Amino acid sequence: MELRDYQRAAVDAVWAYLREKDGNPCVCAPTGAGKSLLLAQLCRDAVERWHGRVILLAHVKELLEQTAEKIRALAPGLPLGIYSAGLRRRDVGYAVTVAGIQSAWKRAPELGPADLILIDEAHMVPAEDDGMYRRFIADMRVVCPHVRIVGLTATPYRLKTGEICGPENILTEICSEIGVRELIAQGYLSPLRTRAGVTKADTAGLRVRAGEFVAGEAEDLMDDDALVEGACAEIAEETRGRAATLIFAAGIRHGKHIQSVLRERHGLECGFVSGQTPAGERAEILGRFRSGELRYLANVNVLTTGFDAPHTDCVALVRPTMSPGLYYQMVGRGFRLAEGKTDCLVLDFGGNVLRHGPVDAVRVAAGDRGEGGEAPAKECPSCRALIAAGYRNCPECGHEFPPPERSRHEARASNEGILTGQVARAEHEVGGVSYHAHWKKHDPAAPMTMRVEYRVGLGSVVREWVCFDHDGYARAKAESWWRARSREPVPGSVEEAVELARAGALAPTLAITVEKKAGDKFDRVVRHTLGEKPARLDDPDACPASAPASGGFDIPDDEIPF
Repeated sequence: MELRDYQRAAVDAVWAYLREKDGNPCVCAPTGAGKSLLLAQLCRDAVERWHGRVILLAHVKELLEQTAEKIRALAPGLPLGIYSAGLRRRDVGYAVTVAGIQSAWKRAPELGPADLILIDEAHMVPAEDDGMYRRFIADMRVVCPHVRIVGLTATPYRLKTGEICGPENILTEICSEIGVRELIAQGYLSPLRTRAGVTKADTAGLRVRAGEFVAGEAEDLMDDDALVEGACAEIAEETRGRAATLIFAAGIRHGKHIQSVLRERHGLECGFVSGQTPAGERAEILGRFRSGELRYLANVNVLTTGFDAPHTDCVALVRPTMSPGLYYQMVGRGFRLAEGKTDCLVLDFGGNVLRHGPVDAVRVAAGDRGEGGEAPAKECPSCRALIAAGYRNCPECGHEFPPPERSRHEARASNEGILTGQVARAEHEVGGVSYHAHWKKHDPAAPMTMRVEYRVGLGSVVREWVCFDHDGYARAKAESWWRARSREPVPGSVEEAVELARAGALAPTLAITVEKKAGDKFDRVVRHTLGEKPARLDDPDACPASAPASGGFDIPDDEIPF
């Protein structure tokens, strides 16, 4: 079993971070990118290369089973134990222990010391100083003070507190991010088509509590007879010829109502599962759906993570949510590839795409309540496709949107192209920056460049190439780029530039302006908003401390990443 290039790059980024920094890194990878294989490779490296011990935590048994299976396939000889009441195993003393957090959170001493804790679905770790994950980690740090933590997630943020990484959080920084759009373009994820329902709920009157719509009010709104019947009629019509439709309902009563209407009005068998469904019945229903025997399956809050049915080619959101993470997890059920599957249709009856934006550029902000500001997406009035707000023509049907209204006189001269639509510009806040040495794939003789990747949204990355190894204008431009960001001398090569950048020599990039010209293959970064330049790296007060060494092995401490 071989890792794909982006998977190998993510694993390398984790080890580089653990070697070079004190914090705990996080890998952001979309549903379907192969997080289980990433976790398996990290386990294998930790044990076989550095003789370490690993505890891998997850919150549902399906994730534990998937990851254990991948570890066995990738490294059959690796000593592997499972610690989970749900799987009826309490193995201890193994080099790798795959553990359910509900079973392990009070039993860190029983599991024994660990050099590395891996957390699948790391957005489940709470921001506050309580909860099972934090209790387990705190206890493990008593057992093994040098333990390091690595998180993996598709949604690196929480509803109430924003991004999960930060200096005060358990996970401190995203070290690698794999883009949704990039994996779709490379053929690793299924393309998505998004359409608004003709019958839509008006959520303006719903109250918000703890950052989410009040559950009872949302279910009452969505369970209206006319809305359910209209949504079911559209689902039946739009899914003719599709293999598997996953429906997300606002509550148990609402989900059973959808099930009943599909069966009685449209002759379609639809399963239903919720947190109250008995385990045996739930397993039977999910098995029928995965096998293709059952084409429609409605659920309430149980099939958002840890559920894998690759042939799902339609996701119906018959519920609203204020949570960008939940929105992403629901839509992500359709990302995976399957034989005969050409795309996944997302039917949105709850205004979620308009509220949060396209799934590869979800709008995320701490405390964001989805009110005010420009909508991140819009609906085509002709075909009901939900598309990014910047489109002038609908990519589905060609409908031309009217130009935005402008005041009679602009306060300043426009920087747009002189012809409407000639140039499109957008400003993005930057959530993180990474630096890489880059070779042209099909031209090994070409000079190396430094690839700068700006994270501007969930799964969305904008790239810029800085040419330190070139001559003439390209080199002069690279020198100017460096001087604007650093007090260090301009590096003589790309390798030196990447090393210095990763060591903290560059000012943070707070925002970028991206220009897209019609006909150009790539976007272009035309403006940067920068923070303050850092102090010189030879300033002893500015040097980062080295990562703690694990010790006890016949390997030099500076080569052990945990």
